[in-house]
Amino acid sequence: MRSELETDFFVPKVPRVMAHRGLSGLYPENTLLAFEQAVRAGAEYIELDVHMSRDGEVVVCHDAELERTTNRRGLIRELSYAEVAAADAGYNFADANGGFPFRGERLSIPRLAEVLAAFGQINFVLEIKQVEPSLVAAMSEVVEKAGMRRRVLIASEHQRPLDEARRMMPGVPTNFSAAETAEFFGRLVNGMEGYRPPGDALQIPPEHRSLRLVTEQSVAGVRALGLEMHVWTVNEPAEAQAFLRMGVHGIITDFPDLILALL
Repeated sequence: MRSELETDFFVPKVPRVMAHRGLSGLYPENTLLAFEQAVRAGAEYIELDVHMSRDGEVVVCHDAELERTTNRRGLIRELSYAEVAAADAGYNFADANGGFPFRGERLSIPRLAEVLAAFGQINFVLEIKQVEPSLVAAMSEVVEKAGMRRRVLIASEHQRPLDEARRMMPGVPTNFSAAETAEFFGRLVNGMEGYRPPGDALQIPPEHRSLRLVTEQSVAGVRALGLEMHVWTVNEPAEAQAFLRMGVHGIITDFPDLILALL
């Protein structure tokens, strides 16, 4: 980890079970209900995604637009928060029988401020999905007002938001962008001499385009640098167990209840 970090994010014991968009395997993703159920299941970490509405509200939603998860259409960045909040965030969630048990249950896309206020004892991975216009300053303000600066890790696959977050939120840990992740694996092959990790946690899928990423070599490389490896999205307990035996630090999962049962 970077020596200048000012955080409690890494204090809870490893391995870290991170609820991917809440307990999203059983409840509509990125809703207060999904987060509440993840906490009830014992999760100490929640991963969520952020965008910003036209009127500057930082909201919790994975997609830039509403259609996949709600009963409405439109780009979040082009809508007011009132318009975003009017969408039914449980509308398209299907259960194992193909039913839609959360339609009309008054689930909405929450503001980040609401989530942080409701779960002040939980640690959060805040993944920035929106690049333009930038939401980093607005997000930073929400985190500071909530008193949650020491409980968050800022994540993004995009370089610009991470660069902005590192500048505006010094001391707060980050993951690696897609480009930084590629550089790490290049260094793993060609040598680490002179390498300075830009982030604190490598958050990666098990594989990418048939290339296996989570291996004993990559885990050892991460550990040698004093970093953490978090693997997403792992929903099978047997697969999670294999990664934990390799020494990964965190599992990001739609079913934190199942993975926590392993521990």
